Amino acid sequence: MEIIEIFGYIGALAIGVVLGLIGGGGSILTVPIFVYALSIDPVIATAYSLFVVGFTSLVGTITNAFNKLIDYKVGITFAIPSLIAVYLTRKWLVPAIPDPIVNIDIITVTKSEGIMLFFSIVMILASYSMIKKRKQSNINQKKKLNLFLIVIEGGIVGVITGIIGAGGGFLIIPALVILTGLPMKRAVATSLMIISVKSLIGFLGDLNHFNIDWIFLCSFTLISMLGIFIGIFLNKFIEGPKLKRAFGWFILIMGIYIICKELIL
Repeated sequence: MEIIEIFGYIGALAIGVVLGLIGGGGSILTVPIFVYALSIDPVIATAYSLFVVGFTSLVGTITNAFNKLIDYKVGITFAIPSLIAVYLTRKWLVPAIPDPIVNIDIITVTKSEGIMLFFSIVMILASYSMIKKRKQSNINQKKKLNLFLIVIEGGIVGVITGIIGAGGGFLIIPALVILTGLPMKRAVATSLMIISVKSLIGFLGDLNHFNIDWIFLCSFTLISMLGIFIGIFLNKFIEGPKLKRAFGWFILIMGIYIICKELIL
């Protein structure tokens, strides 16, 4: 096993640790680890990421369920349009993306490059969401569910998740807080439930498109699931908000690196 592959498996542990510590964000590391550390094709990497993110988030969901932190009504309302969108995206939209996406005299953008560039943009947006300090006023006031906005938001998150293979917690958590008035802890817990369901459903849309290396995928996922237990334990001793901002800056740097690598290097 090469050193870069060892770093890849260490990254699997890091994904779980970050999810356990701050409740989201760790999944956005999954695709870059698969692509740049383990040399997996970006299209397949997004499929593998859905599996890893789904099962790792499921561990957090079960823990939160025992602690009674999940709002099932809100979660199901958001999850239904989201899981439909992610399944359709993986089954029909992603296979339908042309390769190359752009092919003119001076510019050629392959399908893999296009997915990674889109992924880098999402990473930069996610970093802004993590770095920005949120006002805490009015977040504990329960609001009437705006079904139309929740369905639209759920569908958008589902499509993005389907394309890039990340959970989309940076989009889901603010939406739950703003649209439903859930307290932050309940929004994070409910978000993990939504992420686990839609990620695993999305992965089902890939089963007929790829030959899955189940031994590798399951071993990577188990390491990530171990990480989430470590993260939950460490959460008792480390301040989540400060860590989240620091991780946001790391994600910003990673997003810029991916853009430079795909366009320049």
